[in-house]
Amino acid sequence: MIPALAITTDAYQPDLAPLGGSLVGSALIALIPLLTVFVTLGWLRWKAHVAGLTAVAVAILVAVLVYRMPPGLAVLSATEGAVFGLFPIMWIVFTAIVLYQITVVSGRFEDLRATFHLISDDPRIQAIIIAFCFGGLLEALAGFGAPVAITGVMLMALGFSPLRAAAVVLLANTAPVAFGAIGTPIITAGALTKIPYTEIGAYVGHQTPFIAAFVPLLLVLMVDGRRGVRQTWPVAVVVGVAFAVAQWISATYISVELTDIIASLVGLAVAVVFLRFWQPVGKEAAHATLAVERERDLVLAAAGSVATATGKGGGPSGAKSATAAYAVSAQELETRARGLTKGRIVMALFPYLIVIAVFSIAKLVAPVKAWLASTDLKIPWPGLDGNVLTATGAKNTSTVYTLPWLSGPGTSLLICSLITAVVYGVTMAAWGKELKDTAYKMRFAFLTVSSVLALAYVMNLSGQTITVGTWIAGTGAAFAFFSPVLGWIGTAVTGSDTSANALFATLQQTAAKGAGLDPTLLVAANTSGGVVGKMISPQNLTIAATAVGLVGRESDIFRKVILWSVGLIIVMCLLVGLQSTVLAWMLPEFVK
Repeated sequence: MIPALAITTDAYQPDLAPLGGSLVGSALIALIPLLTVFVTLGWLRWKAHVAGLTAVAVAILVAVLVYRMPPGLAVLSATEGAVFGLFPIMWIVFTAIVLYQITVVSGRFEDLRATFHLISDDPRIQAIIIAFCFGGLLEALAGFGAPVAITGVMLMALGFSPLRAAAVVLLANTAPVAFGAIGTPIITAGALTKIPYTEIGAYVGHQTPFIAAFVPLLLVLMVDGRRGVRQTWPVAVVVGVAFAVAQWISATYISVELTDIIASLVGLAVAVVFLRFWQPVGKEAAHATLAVERERDLVLAAAGSVATATGKGGGPSGAKSATAAYAVSAQELETRARGLTKGRIVMALFPYLIVIAVFSIAKLVAPVKAWLASTDLKIPWPGLDGNVLTATGAKNTSTVYTLPWLSGPGTSLLICSLITAVVYGVTMAAWGKELKDTAYKMRFAFLTVSSVLALAYVMNLSGQTITVGTWIAGTGAAFAFFSPVLGWIGTAVTGSDTSANALFATLQQTAAKGAGLDPTLLVAANTSGGVVGKMISPQNLTIAATAVGLVGRESDIFRKVILWSVGLIIVMCLLVGLQSTVLAWMLPEFVK
């Protein structure tokens, strides 16, 4: 660990209302960088990296001209955020895609596709099993974009169009986010507020299940419209309710850290059992609709940028190889599925079984977890650490950059890809080629996520984010209805529910005490609100776009999911608002 610097006498301290003392006016100005992202992506349809870089420039201007932050500190804030965006965030996504590419070059991914076909050959059910259940398990273990990257390419391999696959996995990656990465968002909130994280987790476990119960139905609606809902609602309801109940029970009575693992496995088991006794109708029509859409999107993807998972070699191969990789007939898939042996199924699932094993050891075995954490490097950011205070005058600890070179999920995924390569007989030369090719294909994704995290750091360290939060928190008792919005905004900006809690958990606690509300409820609401903001985060939009080969079309994905995100945050606001009044009986009794 590198020692941190002492606070300098002329350290920068943010002013919550720099615009003539007006909190409202200052908050509206502070929102301009965020509006820049949403307008350039959603309306002007700029490429994500251009939108991100533009928003960073706007945030620096606001920081310097309005908040009177020294220009050097504003730029240094952006550099720290950019590096954090590369490592550990994009390191996770990069290694997750490399792991997938190893399965492709080995030919084993065809067996994985056939294995899921054995469970169900209905694309609407596959969306539930892969994006919701399996994606939830990946979120529980890794988080930070890994489930979006992995399940996105899996749906593509099963015949989904790139745009549809991206939208589906982003919507599915909502319910498990609060308990993702072994409960990291909730543990972070507990550490900051000094409220036992088990209590916060119990409250969250009485909020997010209401979203989780309906997510499978929403996925079916997104895949096949009302027709799909009419034809598949029994399994969608059963899986959603099973996941929600398991999440509720685990968060309240078992373990915050294990909540998503338990809920995902329960949901998957219930799906497999239920489908042994009941099968939906209409799968042929659903396949036909997706096939037309897939061909259209693959042509568009090839015209713009190269898909991440195209061709057997995973390299730039254009529309022809993309079509060859994904346009597999139902008869061919059925023939391959019937020829599977138990050994081939185990080998097809091997990479993901290794992921579960490695992450379980790294996150759940206390001595291993402690040793890995001890290898983290704490680096006071040069020129920034000691020169920035919080709004309360305390030293800002965000200026110390943590480099989790060994403990980070990305490194674990890299180890998994190496093990998989050895077991699959992929040479080290081929493995190295996949590293190189994937890095090249993700170059614009690296730039986008770096710019988004640079934006977040400038807004946070200059005080812009806290200004917005304080303004929203000033609504008094009505704040209970608006408190999830802070988590939603925080996650949309940073791409992380953990970061949203780092920004606003203490603010939620303070506002609750001032308004006579339950602090634990509002801290939990910040976490729960964040889960539905993740799908519109530029960071996650880029991860999804990169995974399915739509780099440069993040704005199209954004337009696909924005209304879902807005609708779900309204539902969460209503739920939390009612829990603060007439539905207070819903909250866990043992932590009241």
